Amino acid sequence: MADQTNIAELERRITAALGRIGAGLDKLGAASAVAPVAAPAAEPKPAPAVDTAPLEAEIARLKSELAAEKATTAQLTERLKSVKDRDHLSQNQLEAKVEKMTQQLDVQGLELQRMRKSTVQLREHLRVLHEAAADNMVEPHLINKAMLAELESLRATRHTETAEMDEILAELKPLIEEARANG
Repeated sequence: MADQTNIAELERRITAALGRIGAGLDKLGAASAVAPVAAPAAEPKPAPAVDTAPLEAEIARLKSELAAEKATTAQLTERLKSVKDRDHLSQNQLEAKVEKMTQQLDVQGLELQRMRKSTVQLREHLRVLHEAAADNMVEPHLINKAMLAELESLRATRHTETAEMDEILAELKPLIEEARANG
């Protein structure tokens, strides 16, 4: 917002400088135009000497002001470009972070789905084992199935915890690097 205000101020100053240059040129043109009209047609008189030094000094001053304003405008344009570049970089970093977090959520979702599936299998095997135990007909293959389902459930839990630890480490890594850099 401040850059736009500065640019508007510079435009106003440039316009004023150009107006002063135009007025100076009009005075110079009027002085040379008045001399031939005022002279009688019968006897040409030499034109009175007009002191153009102040006008030329004013033109030189206005040109230097214009050059200064152009330099200031170029600086402000460069500053605005650098601010836009920084904003673009920040936006790219945020988009990368969102993408990374989305991937982490996807991994968590898959691990949670796997865990739910193994829990359902474990419940089913335990139910069958419980029914067999109630009938005093416990078979070794039922115990093996229940133990395999329990192992799968434990693996799924471990994978879920590993995914959570990876997320925590991913968040801590930039903080640790920053702390090391700052000493």
